Amino acid sequence: MAIQRTFSIIKPDATKRNLTGQIAAKFEEAGLRIVASKRIQLTLAQAQAFYGVHSERPFFGELCEFMISEPIVVQVLEGEDAIVKNREVMGATNPADAAPGTIRKEFALSIGENSVHGSDAPETAAEEIAFFFSGLELVG
Repeated sequence: MAIQRTFSIIKPDATKRNLTGQIAAKFEEAGLRIVASKRIQLTLAQAQAFYGVHSERPFFGELCEFMISEPIVVQVLEGEDAIVKNREVMGATNPADAAPGTIRKEFALSIGENSVHGSDAPETAAEEIAFFFSGLELVG
């Protein structure tokens, strides 16, 4: 396995409940290093641009409104097979289907308010990282 980077968001439902540290600890316990992290407040335009791939989906407006409702924490995680490992740590999108011990099983409120986002492929990770971070901010 190769060392790779992936992108993560700690979503508004989690930051509102002050779960940032507990979620970050789960990433680190799984062997992922946080090589960049910042807490930001998305604007509607930023949320729409980031989630543009979903713009024709019925949940797009609700998703964007949710993502601007509270601050988020955007992170770059690094480690062996980081994309797969991050997705394992996050758990299934629907917290009811998530494995015990995963972030979504422990912290998600619903399928919509599921506490975290993670890239699903190397290409997506690269795009998502570049959306929020400059190369100077990646200090792994």
